[in-house]
Amino acid sequence: MDIIEPQIHSREVENKSVEDVMEDSYLRYSMSVIVARALPDVRDGLKPVHRRILYSMEKNGWRPTSKFVKSARIIGDVMGKYHPHGDSSIYDSMVRLAQDWSTRYLLVTGQGNFGSMDGDPPAAHRYTEAKMNRHAEELLVDIDKNTVDFRDNFDGSEQEPSVLPAKLP
Repeated sequence: MDIIEPQIHSREVENKSVEDVMEDSYLRYSMSVIVARALPDVRDGLKPVHRRILYSMEKNGWRPTSKFVKSARIIGDVMGKYHPHGDSSIYDSMVRLAQDWSTRYLLVTGQGNFGSMDGDPPAAHRYTEAKMNRHAEELLVDIDKNTVDFRDNFDGSEQEPSVLPAKLP
């Protein structure tokens, strides 16, 4: 039986301080988070969490003509299928989509206390209800007609759009 020797690409050991390695690693990580999650995609104007909220509403039929649905149900669906980063980040994002002072076009219609312009916080998601707004429908038109690419979600159990087929950003 042959013994396979590990291949060493470099025999040089870099001498770096822990501070330098941590600083470089943190900078790389923070930039990847900013690019992947914090900046809206120029193609549809949405952050991943916004896109996931709207796509979940579309798939579940929570459209402008349907009745309101408990926000907790929407958040649970988004978190379980597409965005496993905690309910508060999803709810905060959904609330902003329902506040006319936070966004030019409302993408979510909220029912209940969704906060105020004066900085009053929204009620907990178990007390509010929401559904998709008519503007959001325009962002999702023809999504089922192979207009955008889909990718696996975080655990490979669902497909989600990489971007919405938005008519307006």
